Amino acid sequence: MPSRRRLLLAVAGGLALAACGRRRKMEGLPAGAVVLALGDSLTWGIGATPETSYPAVLAGLTGWQVVNAGVPGDTSAAALARLPALLQEHSPRLVIVGIGGNDFLRRLPPAETRDNIRRICRDAAASGAQVLLVAIPELSMLAAVARSLSDHPMYEELATELGVPLHEGGWAKVLGDPALRSDAIHANAQGYEAFARGLAARARELGLAPA
Repeated sequence: MPSRRRLLLAVAGGLALAACGRRRKMEGLPAGAVVLALGDSLTWGIGATPETSYPAVLAGLTGWQVVNAGVPGDTSAAALARLPALLQEHSPRLVIVGIGGNDFLRRLPPAETRDNIRRICRDAAASGAQVLLVAIPELSMLAAVARSLSDHPMYEELATELGVPLHEGGWAKVLGDPALRSDAIHANAQGYEAFARGLAARARELGLAPA
């Protein structure tokens, strides 16, 4: 993408997010609305089947057309690179941003992860979509075994900075419960359903989905 166009997108995204402020209520989405779920293996549904991935379950709970844009192994940089084509293809009304776990596992520089997620949110907003940020725990095999997962503080900080709503604790709760996991860092079908139900409840709280 030409640098001038990227700059214009960044400015437009910043203005769109700034206009949202810290408001909790968002524009409601009707059944059939296109929602883009951007993420990695947790979005794709490793450890379960496609029909039991969280985007598929969320679609059933809300009536939305949820596009599963999860790619196993994706980092925040890879998701950022994929986003423009996804936005152009699907024109989503809402982008659910749940990325960063592989950055943590690979010990990539936190500042780069933060910047990539910031740019993802801004580019999504610049396209006209609403944005819902999903907090990711700072994943490690040891933390999962010890059931001591908690959200990485980066997500709350970014949500406050950008004025976007945050879904907190969803993955930390699921991945901290061995009964809801297929392995140390992925959910099973029951875990994806639990996550999707929590996300749907958050969407109703925000006014995105009918109460």
